[in-house]
Amino acid sequence: MRKFLYFVAAMVFLFLAGAILYRLYERQLTEYAFVPRGEFVDEPALAANAYDGPAMWYSRPGKRGRDPSRYQPEEEPGAVGDVVSEADDGDPPATASAQETSSQATPFLVFFVHPTSYIPVALTGQARWNAPLDDAEAESRARLFLRGLASPFAGAEQIWAPEYRQASFGAFLTDRPEAQLALDLAYRDVAQAFDSFVANAPADLPIVLVGHSQGALHTLTLLREKILGTPLQKRIAMVYPVGWPVSVAHDLPALGLPACEGPDDAACIMTWSSFAEPADPGMVLDRFTSTPGFDGEPRGDGPILCVNPITGTRGGSASAADNLGTLKPAPDFSSGTLVAGAVPARCDARTGLLLIGDPPDMGDGVLPGNNYHVYDIPLFWADLRRDVARRLASWAARE
Repeated sequence: MRKFLYFVAAMVFLFLAGAILYRLYERQLTEYAFVPRGEFVDEPALAANAYDGPAMWYSRPGKRGRDPSRYQPEEEPGAVGDVVSEADDGDPPATASAQETSSQATPFLVFFVHPTSYIPVALTGQARWNAPLDDAEAESRARLFLRGLASPFAGAEQIWAPEYRQASFGAFLTDRPEAQLALDLAYRDVAQAFDSFVANAPADLPIVLVGHSQGALHTLTLLREKILGTPLQKRIAMVYPVGWPVSVAHDLPALGLPACEGPDDAACIMTWSSFAEPADPGMVLDRFTSTPGFDGEPRGDGPILCVNPITGTRGGSASAADNLGTLKPAPDFSSGTLVAGAVPARCDARTGLLLIGDPPDMGDGVLPGNNYHVYDIPLFWADLRRDVARRLASWAARE
């Protein structure tokens, strides 16, 4: 019995020591685990016609099979809206919620860039700076992301979501030059996919640009390099680069579109970064503030843009009772239930973080520092569905 008690005491000590060490060296350990060890290897450009057919798309017209972007969750009794069935061919859903009805009067297109789904462990020595296009785990995870992140826009006439050689998760944990090279390679694929989208999608419909995390960064770069100052700019009804910090001082003025100030604004930028309280955004913002903004100047520690997803206004707060529906995922993230009145939202005036109060139970995807980055869109799923419908109606009335 004495030996057993000594063993238990030793295990408790090792656990506590490990927890303390992890707390002290959390960032270093995370970098060590996920930042690729090898040199960046530039890859040749994709074939000129790579995106002309459905093979390089998760979602697009003509893509056979169940479209992950058309997923619609079940709703708890009393939740706002009706259940929308998934479509098999990339066609609009057969039925629509009350929030989507007005958007259907204004048909629109969505170009969606998914977040990082390639998360190789560098300790294995097999981690690459960019995802190979045939990585089964990254593709499966990307489809799950589309189900939770692109689905609020299922009222669109068409949703286009490309595969691309995304930068690895480790590229966001280091300032090594290889990280930027990996992001540049990923953006080249996204830009090529966007060109194909513009060439093949209906030319008379407004466009909603959506991206999350890495996808949001590529969406903003598309806005800067492919859209601003061109005839295409008149067709941009909304930009949702959610989950990527946008510096109010050094990014927003260079993006060419204003922030969304009110819920009926259109052709504007709406984004937020979700943290429960107490929030510790150091791992995210420390590296972000040291990098150049879109104006070429260091971003510094000024606030990031926060448009409240519940109210649709820049800044401000809303109670949980005002939240139309949070998409709470199943343990394996393959499905979810829409729960109304679950999560509040408050834009912090000093930092620009979106604070959501006490940590809600959303599963295993919460990042260190009470960072709810993975759930930026699911937390406000039904509110975003309403938001895009309202802004499309405003855009149509103005245009």
